[in-house]
Amino acid sequence: MAEITASLVKELREKTGAGMMECKKALSETNGDLEQAIDFLRKKGLSVAEKKAGRVASQGLVGVIVQGKEGAVVELNSETDFVARNAEFQAFLSEVLSVALAQKGDIESVKTAQIGDKSVADALTALIAKIGENMSLRRASYVSVTNGVVVPYMHTAIVPGQGKIGVLVALESTADTAKLTELGKKIAMHVAATAPRFLSIADVDADTIAHEKGIYEEQAKASGKPANIIEKMVEGRLRKFYEEVVVLEQSFIMDPDQKVKDVIAQAAKELGADVTLKSFVRFGLGEGLAKKEEDFAAEVNSCLK
Repeated sequence: MAEITASLVKELREKTGAGMMECKKALSETNGDLEQAIDFLRKKGLSVAEKKAGRVASQGLVGVIVQGKEGAVVELNSETDFVARNAEFQAFLSEVLSVALAQKGDIESVKTAQIGDKSVADALTALIAKIGENMSLRRASYVSVTNGVVVPYMHTAIVPGQGKIGVLVALESTADTAKLTELGKKIAMHVAATAPRFLSIADVDADTIAHEKGIYEEQAKASGKPANIIEKMVEGRLRKFYEEVVVLEQSFIMDPDQKVKDVIAQAAKELGADVTLKSFVRFGLGEGLAKKEEDFAAEVNSCLK
């Protein structure tokens, strides 16, 4: 049996919002495995992990760049926010963004590509030595369209194109570019606020579906309902899950009575041409690490006023 330390209990409490005794029991039942303990609490209906998070462990900047019908997004981390506001750090990120665009977001290719007479990796090492703080080029991504627009959005920008949350939205269409860009900006702000994980239901992988269904089945069985009712309960909760994590199924943040897919369909009708949300990318600084709970939806909405 793994040792259940106070720090492990504390971490589980921060991630789930469950009580101390429930966290200790969950860790005991799962031999100290944090991820399994989270699932254990979810199955018991004791976890609010989906709505709660801890504090950000990393600093730095996310940057976006768009040229023509393609765009790239990069996350460059530093130890402190002070360094993220350094002009040299920001200039380096600008150079890396151009490289990421050329390399179509392949992070390993970005690191080996040249900036002046150095590779990006060596240039970063030199910057670390100069500023005196550790940094890392964490990730990059790329989107493009054949016809249509790639629209960037930067939430909480420190300088143009660099900030804490960067989004790219790719709309495939032959419709008017200016009107497409306006639609893309609204969808990008929605993505910044809601952090969807998938583009469409078809993009949700089988493992994720099986994992969620397993949890919903355990929750439903606890109700004592008959098997046929449990099946309907699971189906209903799975639909709700899609509405939370699939961008096309989400309620549009600027008009909650419509789903994003309905907003796109309505725009296509008004523009007189098919409009397809081909892809999107959202990078939040320190994503994947515990971060301070914030109401991004309300914050993005405030930018519209």
